[in-house]
Amino acid sequence: MQQLPDLKDILQGIRWALIGAMALRAYAPERMTQDVDILIHASDEPAVKSAFVAAGYRIGGTLSAGRITALPVDAEERCIDVVSSNAPWLNAALNHPSFDPAGFPVLPRRFLVLMKLQAGRAQDVADITRLLRTADRDERALIRTIIARHAPDFVEDYDALVTLTDLEFGASEASQEDEPPSSESAAPHR
Repeated sequence: MQQLPDLKDILQGIRWALIGAMALRAYAPERMTQDVDILIHASDEPAVKSAFVAAGYRIGGTLSAGRITALPVDAEERCIDVVSSNAPWLNAALNHPSFDPAGFPVLPRRFLVLMKLQAGRAQDVADITRLLRTADRDERALIRTIIARHAPDFVEDYDALVTLTDLEFGASEASQEDEPPSSESAAPHR
């Protein structure tokens, strides 16, 4: 498992969650990365900048609207890309995060899929299939509900990615349990 700086210590009292490649390790095998991506509420951005500066980081140029980078003094440490948002679902997601094996808060899978679907980069699409691979039928339905509510234009894309995931990796075990046996497996063996 890749090591993270102690963000819990640096960002005491500020709600945040992992969202990038390192967030995947809460749901699927970890993907290697050079930086750490976290999500915060936009109203917390000044406090986050101050917390990183107090911890010895330098705030780099803004990546794009709602994105900053905290650059470590030690070149061996990872940069922290901070994404700030006012999304209507953000408070619920930050108040009830999932956790990775190291105990760091991670955006719940349903919102992580939503964000990656909206980002639409090739790596995000690959990450979605990894996230869906281990999601059971109920969780997939919940993800679809979240997408329909917050990004209805992406429902067809989500459905296509579910199909692609099942074609590539096979239907998840939980999904297969709900399906009736095939005629071949139901037939007596002779």
